[in-house]
Amino acid sequence: MRNILKGDDIRLTSIRKEDIPLMEEWFNDVEFLRYYDMVPAMPKSVEQIEKMVEEHYQSTEKCMYAIRINETDKIIGITGFIDIIWSNGTAMFYIGIGDKSYTSKGLGKEVMKLMLDFGFNELNFHRIHLNVISYNERAIKLYESFGFVREGTYREFINRDGKRYDLYLYGLLKAEWEKSLQREN
Repeated sequence: MRNILKGDDIRLTSIRKEDIPLMEEWFNDVEFLRYYDMVPAMPKSVEQIEKMVEEHYQSTEKCMYAIRINETDKIIGITGFIDIIWSNGTAMFYIGIGDKSYTSKGLGKEVMKLMLDFGFNELNFHRIHLNVISYNERAIKLYESFGFVREGTYREFINRDGKRYDLYLYGLLKAEWEKSLQREN
């Protein structure tokens, strides 16, 4: 049986208590926050991060995973699903690589591959969707490479430094994902 949460370079695990201080660094980094979320970049304390993680683990509508380097077991980011509607088989995907020394190395692509496989084949989702701010071109390129389709735009939705940015809405259906896998093989 294959390990569905392990890739060549990374694996997805639960978040551990010892991960929280590192996560606090990320959630106090304005650049990380401005790419990770659409809300204002408001730093979080250890207690707030612990509460956020606990809420994910207690909820049936959310799941959160640590992104770890296989060789070192080091946490470099987080990923998961929120707004899960089990009766519809839908969920919203998110990802954040907090350790900047691991960005632009193809690890986001590996996370996406694992999470889509997990979401569609293990959790039986029919549809996975996400939001991305228009200035996050690297993420947009990644999502589109997996077949995500831009389904809409919230025009001038985000305010950053007195400038307005669109929020793009993307979706991927299981059948579209399976078709893209067939093209790869």
